[in-house]
Amino acid sequence: MSDFLRIALAQINPIVGDLEYNENLVADSLRKADRQSCDIVLFPELALCGYPPEDLLLEPKFIDDTRKHLLRLAKRALKSMAVVGYAERFRGLLYNSAAVIADGRVAHSYKKVCLPNYGVFDERRYFASGPEIPVFDTGRIKIGINICEDIWIEPGPGDLQAERGTSLVVTINSSPYHVGKSEDRMEMLRRFAKRNSVHYAYVNVVGGQDELVFDGTSVVIDPKGKLLAVGNRFENDLILVDIPMEQLEIRSRRPGRRPELESARISFPGVVEYQLPRTIRAKQQRLASHKIAPALKREEEIYRALVTGTKDYLRKNGFTDTVVGLSGGIDSALTAIIAHEVVGSRHLHLVYMPTRFSSKTSENGAKRLAANLGVKLETLEIDNLYEAYKAKLAHAFRGLDEDITEENIQARIRGNILMAFANKFNWLVLTTGNKSEIAVGYCTLYGDTAGGYAVIKDVYKTMVFRLARWINRQSRAQSQENLIPPMIITRPPSAELRPNQKDSDSLPPYDVLDKILIQYVERGMSPAEIAELDYDIKLVSRIVRMVDTSEYKRRQAAPGVKITPRGFGKDRRMPITNRYRFK
Repeated sequence: MSDFLRIALAQINPIVGDLEYNENLVADSLRKADRQSCDIVLFPELALCGYPPEDLLLEPKFIDDTRKHLLRLAKRALKSMAVVGYAERFRGLLYNSAAVIADGRVAHSYKKVCLPNYGVFDERRYFASGPEIPVFDTGRIKIGINICEDIWIEPGPGDLQAERGTSLVVTINSSPYHVGKSEDRMEMLRRFAKRNSVHYAYVNVVGGQDELVFDGTSVVIDPKGKLLAVGNRFENDLILVDIPMEQLEIRSRRPGRRPELESARISFPGVVEYQLPRTIRAKQQRLASHKIAPALKREEEIYRALVTGTKDYLRKNGFTDTVVGLSGGIDSALTAIIAHEVVGSRHLHLVYMPTRFSSKTSENGAKRLAANLGVKLETLEIDNLYEAYKAKLAHAFRGLDEDITEENIQARIRGNILMAFANKFNWLVLTTGNKSEIAVGYCTLYGDTAGGYAVIKDVYKTMVFRLARWINRQSRAQSQENLIPPMIITRPPSAELRPNQKDSDSLPPYDVLDKILIQYVERGMSPAEIAELDYDIKLVSRIVRMVDTSEYKRRQAAPGVKITPRGFGKDRRMPITNRYRFK
């Protein structure tokens, strides 16, 4: 009976810059894998220093300290071979590397070849491209190791490794989440395994880092593209997979030059083989089954991404409590529910700040939501403060009609009060603006934009409604009443900063607005191209103009979870001073 190779994918959640914590996190997974007689344990890209470390990489001491922790980790390693991501300085250059730890030492270090420099990625700012593509010969099989972007290039380094007789290709990754990314990724990985007839293992990091969130979803795929294992979404996990050695050995005995890889041989460094003798550890019995975590429905996937990003932002920055200003509207309701999921009733604080323009519906909605969450609602009427502001400005504003100035004063009073709570009690203010509003500048600088983290800043208004309805369906499925009071969902959206105000006074319906924004912000279409999709060119041009002239607001706004392919912030970096106009 054939023996088999046991692989462990350590889907962990490191903290950027906390080298001690990350070393212990890796060591703990190594111990667990070793107890399961694993032969190879894979850890995510830059796991030791956290991802992305950004300009920490420009500090020589940070790189030196990372190296010290790597060497210390190698001495702590047990019988399993480990592949650990870290930042490495070698011959005066900095590399995004994968350390191969075996027998208590760093046996080799693969240096990432393909460096992404688009969207949220800035790897060419920091790293040099690796000088070679290694293949490791264990005596029985050949293993190829690469890092994240290396596997996205077709054909790329992994194909060249397979050409040399590699039967197992592994990739360590820190691949950020956005809607639809996991499906695209899975299809790409299956395509790779099938075209190269190799077993393929992909480990991804999990958790949140500032605006980025990582979904994990680590996988192992067989040469026919079948999923052998899939890790949990948005959760720490240790995925174990057994592969019969007989299958791996047959593939390793069949190297052959492939004409379709000629362009890759020209574009990339050469493949170099290294001897890395390893004895496959005897197991008492083969794993009865492999984990295949189920895929998530779209709303649940987005909700869990928002919860994960918010939770890690609080946890990793030392916050235990958070405060949300409830308006009685759907955006603040969704933000409060996500916050409640993260910190619970005891550590969530809700404040309602009405004026003469606030409706009874808003008041009832805010009170009912707070009661449903089991949180005391602090109600602070701000009409007296609003009148005090107007009285103080009356002389300077004499003869002028009231306009958006007075509306914004109300929003800024609310922001000021929330920040006072935050300062006094060391709470984190969660802002409540959605992507649709932030895109067109339908928000008040230093008012509803004031705070530490913007939970739904990358969630379009139409998706806010979808998430709210999904939350209520989940609540009813658990034999409970609607968590979000229906009045909050069904009422027309309004800022309630003047009598009878509605969002539709200033903006087109959100289902129209969001479709235009997706075409312009995420797909880069011009107003003329968008109008060809049966939209009024005047409306499209007005929306595009609003997006372009609101860049200064977005630049000063709080970070928040990125869930779309192109979020505001790291993804889309437009100049504030900019006279170019798209037509």
